[in-house]
Amino acid sequence: MKKKVLAALLAGAMTVTLGACGGNTGSGNDTSKADDNTQGTTDTADVSKDAIRFMNTKIEIDGALKEFAKQYQEETGQEVVIESLGGGVDVNGQLKNYYAAGNMPDIFAFAADSYKSSFKDWLEPLDGESWIDDTDYAFKGEDGKVYGMPFALEGIGLAYNKDILDKAGVDPSALTNINAYKEAFEKIDSMKDELGITSVCAVAAESGQMYWSTGNHMMAAYISQGKDRTDKDIIDKLNKGEIDKDRMGQFGDWLQLLFDYSDQNVLISGTYDDQLALWATGKAAFITQGNWIDPSLPTYEAEFACGLAPAAFMEEDTDGIIVDAPAVWGIYNESDKIDACKEFLKALAESEEGQKALVEDCGMVSPYKSCTLEPSTPLAKSMLPYIKDGKTYAWDWLTQPEGIAQNATGAVFELYAKGQLDKQGFVDTMESVIKDYVASNGSN
Repeated sequence: MKKKVLAALLAGAMTVTLGACGGNTGSGNDTSKADDNTQGTTDTADVSKDAIRFMNTKIEIDGALKEFAKQYQEETGQEVVIESLGGGVDVNGQLKNYYAAGNMPDIFAFAADSYKSSFKDWLEPLDGESWIDDTDYAFKGEDGKVYGMPFALEGIGLAYNKDILDKAGVDPSALTNINAYKEAFEKIDSMKDELGITSVCAVAAESGQMYWSTGNHMMAAYISQGKDRTDKDIIDKLNKGEIDKDRMGQFGDWLQLLFDYSDQNVLISGTYDDQLALWATGKAAFITQGNWIDPSLPTYEAEFACGLAPAAFMEEDTDGIIVDAPAVWGIYNESDKIDACKEFLKALAESEEGQKALVEDCGMVSPYKSCTLEPSTPLAKSMLPYIKDGKTYAWDWLTQPEGIAQNATGAVFELYAKGQLDKQGFVDTMESVIKDYVASNGSN
């Protein structure tokens, strides 16, 4: 009987999820859809045959990349034409259209989740490039060869308002296990009036719009938190349709803690903007997002000190955050300018001008150890000590089965947030929907 009830609840939530349009990811890490309201207008018919065509999927760095390309041409004579896509364009679909038309760009961006499903056979191996030894984030294919050059890092954890934590006497550096969080949440909650906040946490779990946050970014903790970057045990299980039930149970305890101390209206029916506004206006101490919210903070005139703390959901300490390159740049293996493309990417990664373009002009966290430049935005800056100290965990959630967050696991988070599942129901339902989804759709 219990399984029938759970199935009915899940079916109801999934109807909403499947019927909804994909929400704004907020993070800019989804390279399948670009993330701005403007589409690039480069006319490829006017591009010189000797020019490198570079497809950029982050419209917000279009200007900085074009400026660097201009400088590069002045110094080397090599023209690089930046083609930036935006406006919700299906980038993977656009690349496939280019491929079918024999009009592929020489360099293009891709993410781990689209490598196997879309671009596996189109990429030039980059082994031997000098920048590989300068980073821990080069993208490797199934054969162990390097196919993607990282250009930025993003971090996932709990963003905190340090001003609020300071007033409450909570040390964010001590938030490395679930018991420390319990103590901190309880203390902050008891001081809400004094602190001028409405809730300890800003969490949004409505699956129609927030599946990308719950089923991807929050699920990332279950998959990777506390795991060595080379340890793929949990993601390998998930891709076989299996879970670690004990670990999922601990993750369930963590979620319940977050849900209990959240603004319930935002939790159940809030959008990304609602969640962000609650935190950015100083009405919540924590938010379940990453450093991609940095550019939005000026909109809310948010001037408080802030940082990222670990999504430390277990009783044992896990004092790192989940950091990776959300996308990488690869070279089309049938380009007639492969060597020139390698030189251009090398200049972006290694030259003083390239590193300045990526960090200062594009506002990104460099994946290169030799880079001494630092971003100016607060959450990005807070990532640097974790990266420097090697306290990072991989974005293995990127290699989940395609669509599983939107079409399966996101709904489970919503049911749990609504109290329609208890902890055991959460674990059992996660196990069931993951098994069924993989059986029906296969692994990534």
